[in-house]
Amino acid sequence: MSIPQSGGGLIESFDDLAGLLESGCKPADQWRIGTEHEKFGWLTDSRKPLPYAGERSISALFAGLESRFGWTPVREGANIIGMTRNGANISLEPGGQFELSGAPLVSVVETAAELDNHFDEVGQIAGPLGIRFMSIGAAPEWRHEDMPVMPKGRYRLMTDYMGRVGTHGTQMMYRTSTVQVNLDFASEADMVKKMRVAIALQPVATALFASSPFFEGKENGHKSWRSRIWRGLDDSRTGMLPFVFDEAMGFQAYVDWVLDVPMYFVYRDGVYHNALGQSFRDFLKGELPALPGEKPTLSDWADHLTTVFPEARVKKYIEMRGADAGNRAHLLALPAFWTGLMYDQTALDAAWDLVKGFDGETREALRVAASVSGLQAEAEGVKLLDLARATVALSQAGLAGRGYGEERLLAPLVQSLNTGKTQADHWLELYRGAWGGSLDPIYEASSL
Repeated sequence: MSIPQSGGGLIESFDDLAGLLESGCKPADQWRIGTEHEKFGWLTDSRKPLPYAGERSISALFAGLESRFGWTPVREGANIIGMTRNGANISLEPGGQFELSGAPLVSVVETAAELDNHFDEVGQIAGPLGIRFMSIGAAPEWRHEDMPVMPKGRYRLMTDYMGRVGTHGTQMMYRTSTVQVNLDFASEADMVKKMRVAIALQPVATALFASSPFFEGKENGHKSWRSRIWRGLDDSRTGMLPFVFDEAMGFQAYVDWVLDVPMYFVYRDGVYHNALGQSFRDFLKGELPALPGEKPTLSDWADHLTTVFPEARVKKYIEMRGADAGNRAHLLALPAFWTGLMYDQTALDAAWDLVKGFDGETREALRVAASVSGLQAEAEGVKLLDLARATVALSQAGLAGRGYGEERLLAPLVQSLNTGKTQADHWLELYRGAWGGSLDPIYEASSL
């Protein structure tokens, strides 16, 4: 999740809201790739989650990254809650999931170098402390009461709200991990087409990257429990966004939807003010109960945009949000997959041709089926394995046309298509076979 947004003055008119999104439009030669991934820290002697404070902790990692590798701390009060360096940042999810939000890069080959450098730096500090990081879609054994709570004000507010809305919100916050990629658009029309393809094909990403078949120490009946959790979180701010496929879709339509999503907070001078359930529309009028008489800034609007969680999300770029975290190969395959589809016009047009006939019921049914059955899912006559094969082929062609050699990074997806098996299937085979029904080995096996 995001660190506090900054850099925006008072909202002067309603048009400023869509204007913030529209300001992300840029020509294709300026498009970049930003990859984010989360991972669970654990203590090797106890297999417990990594705490925030102490000799073997997130705070110790932050201190090492600052002193040895030049990362700059981001503080909330007395606590370091993130770090920045050269356009990248490290932040914390609510349960201590350690997240790298990479710098905007030209190619996924550069992403690979960035990722390996991150693993090397973190490993140099974590290894001597007996800390490892597992990259998997959901914590396989830990229960809610096992999880540390990060000292971030927005998380305290969100935890309370999630406990009252939906059924799985705190599971999402504390016990899931994802990998996502942020990609640019050229215009409003380009944004619309990319959003439609992104939403319609998120079930393919969910299936290909499924890695969370265990929860609270046992099989959960899903290949991607992380995806299942998102379906039980908060219907007002999640889902497949049917309006994206309406003729009127554009920046303003997205703004109208976000405005109707209840607020979480307002960030002022280092303090998160409780605005749970309140309306940004009231805020625009200076009638927000949390801060009566105050009007919002563009930074407030940017913060509010980070509190909606659809399967693909618009900011000044588009975030692809449907995949479980996984091993190094899959952490690179995810940005490669979407870059090949989104940054080559022929591939994008062909991807839209694959899904433009789907109605809302089909898209939602595929989303549900993908979380349960992975690549073996079928809904409304659509076999997800067939759709995934066609989609990966388009991505391969799109990447080949870019000339960076990125198509080789799709190798784990090609292997899954050849075998019909994903990371989740691999874990289930081991659990039911060589591991003898024990999840003890998965900590080491899923660690980076």
